[in-house]
Amino acid sequence: MTDRTAAADGAARSEQTDETGGPTGPAGPVNTTRTVRLSAAGTALVVRVPADGLPYVLHWGADLPGGAQGLAEASVPPAMNNDTDTPRHISLVPTQGEGWRGHPGIAGHHEGRASFPRWRVREVDDGSEGGSLTVTAEADGLELTCELRMELSGLVRVRHTVTNTDPAPWTLDTLMAALPLPREAEEVLDLTGRWCRERSPQRSGLGMGTRMRASRRGRTGHDAPLVLTAGTPGFGFRTGEVWGVHTAWSGDHVHLAERLPEGAGQADALLAGGEAPHPGEVRLARGESYTTPWVFFSWSDQGLDGMSARFHRWLRSRPHHPSAPRPVVLNTWEAVYFDHDLDKLKRLADTAADIGVERFVLDDGWFRGRRDDTAGLGDWTVDTGVWPEGLHPLFDHVRALGMEPGFWVEPEMVNPDSDLVRAHPDWMLTTEGRPSLPSRNQQPLDLSRPEAFDHVFGLLDALVTEYRPAFLKWDHNRDFLEPVHAPTGSAGTHGQTLAVYELLDRLRKAHPGLEIESCSSGGGRVDLGILERTDRVWGSDTNDPLERLALQRWTGLLIPPELVGSHVGARTAHTTGRDADLSLRFLTALIGHAGIEWDITACTDEELAALDAWIRLYKELRPLLHTGLTVRGDAPDPAEQLDGVVAEDGSGAVFRYARTASSVRAAPGRVRLPGLREDRTYRVEWRREAGTPSTFETAPPLWTTAGGLTASGAVLARSGLQMPVLNPSQALLLHLTEV
Repeated sequence: MTDRTAAADGAARSEQTDETGGPTGPAGPVNTTRTVRLSAAGTALVVRVPADGLPYVLHWGADLPGGAQGLAEASVPPAMNNDTDTPRHISLVPTQGEGWRGHPGIAGHHEGRASFPRWRVREVDDGSEGGSLTVTAEADGLELTCELRMELSGLVRVRHTVTNTDPAPWTLDTLMAALPLPREAEEVLDLTGRWCRERSPQRSGLGMGTRMRASRRGRTGHDAPLVLTAGTPGFGFRTGEVWGVHTAWSGDHVHLAERLPEGAGQADALLAGGEAPHPGEVRLARGESYTTPWVFFSWSDQGLDGMSARFHRWLRSRPHHPSAPRPVVLNTWEAVYFDHDLDKLKRLADTAADIGVERFVLDDGWFRGRRDDTAGLGDWTVDTGVWPEGLHPLFDHVRALGMEPGFWVEPEMVNPDSDLVRAHPDWMLTTEGRPSLPSRNQQPLDLSRPEAFDHVFGLLDALVTEYRPAFLKWDHNRDFLEPVHAPTGSAGTHGQTLAVYELLDRLRKAHPGLEIESCSSGGGRVDLGILERTDRVWGSDTNDPLERLALQRWTGLLIPPELVGSHVGARTAHTTGRDADLSLRFLTALIGHAGIEWDITACTDEELAALDAWIRLYKELRPLLHTGLTVRGDAPDPAEQLDGVVAEDGSGAVFRYARTASSVRAAPGRVRLPGLREDRTYRVEWRREAGTPSTFETAPPLWTTAGGLTASGAVLARSGLQMPVLNPSQALLLHLTEV
């Protein structure tokens, strides 16, 4: 189905044929092998559903306009020497029972009894609403339900549910969702990183063996792969065919791409993702079930930008996706740190309101005993020694200025030096009497304990009820080490993750309209599981614009700009000590959910005027920035970076061109502007409200002194635009409008 057809129909398509090629109804007989084709937005997923064994994928990639006739026959592999004697088909949940020697899609045991299930399909529902397939099978004391959804954007979502039907408890080792890769997928790209250096790309060949990224951090992690992507050799942002996987889970997780010499049955390799439970963490009594997180798969024949577009469109299609303009934020952390003084904060709010800030967020330090980061976490009541009248004087002042108030919390952690831990030392997520190694002076609070959960929810609910904030900055500042649910002695990450989800869900249900940011010592919890319950992520604790240029670009593989907090900091970055011009700081923060983290009461009049102009520019451009298609240039020069947003209808665009370092090129030459409609004509304007960068040239390109230029989309996208010779750490902003 083409994009146009999908949009017109309002749903993805589901088509079904039996083994003779004829159509069948949505509830055909279980003993009939059938082929189901799900398609939308130029993508097709063709699934074979046998009576014996689980469904297996015949095709995942470009749509098949002529239908799937002949595909099943064309996909039957040979039987190879020294392999199984009959052809193998590798399913959505690959196992040794079907000849798969790689990582199993499902593994576990009934009290030590080996579990190698041979499935038989019991029920098939190919989606009365279209665009979905649900298959239930049973074997060896287990029931397994596989759910597949083709979203309108062409994004594929998969999850599985396993139920124990045996009298003996069943211990889950792994349950993953897998889709096939063709032999053309010869390279793999994922992301790694650390605190303040999140989402750094790494690329390698996809040879024989396994490319696995597993996290045992108890959260998504600063080094999370985000989207594990396999693709054709040399794929880039705008070129190549790619297949990506993302696990929507905020706890321990695994992603892998695996190729074996024998192949993968009807396919060449596998791409998979799922939760990574600790040994014994998930045990199912008879009748109990475990459901995997949703695992997202995105295919594109237009490079990484095409893959991202499917994620972004799906996120924006959700009913609860933020629809109001993303307000300009001022966060107080790098302005005052722990030094909370009402008069100082009022002056900060006054200055913020004068330049157009719309949301004022009070960061860490407002609650009892919190004069530094060694004490107070867990004691979520206002420190009356610092705030004798509570937060009302500040929040009333903020509202009187026309801004929304918000504040910082970290409900999942405790300081050992806190009244909560002194009263309930057993509530920590550690082996009783033996805390894990300290980190950030913290220990995790075991929210899977009902009494701890109710205590924290009660405090948060009371705070939100009393102070009516519009926004919570929700932090999570350490990895888990030895996470033990003390009442049972079992590992506690799985239960903790579910409890955090429930805490967020209950709080938002109790307080409709409350917005929450996922901050996890910066960008340590960026995933689609947490984003089902929050309204943006904090990209990183660094506001250094050079670091941010790269990490925000790669965060955009999964997350659209309006969901990524990006702030202007002081001239000297708090986390790197590097100085940056105001214009670079402005332009880096612009393409995101923009804000400020800086003591603007100390700014000069010139700096305040520049901030005012930048905020006006952001408010003008955010309708485009927060709804358009994210595009990124495949620059041949590693010293430059081009990022932009093009309106879905092609009527306009914004591009940021940055020089990150000096180059061996004396001049950048003509830079192509991707994503434009080639049959349209555009007026190109250099928007200087965010500052004019310094250059190293004797005469600039003609268009920069002529007040812009008018050119066709084809000229700009295929031939390019001459750029000025920017000095390192400089950037400029182009605004294109259709004429």
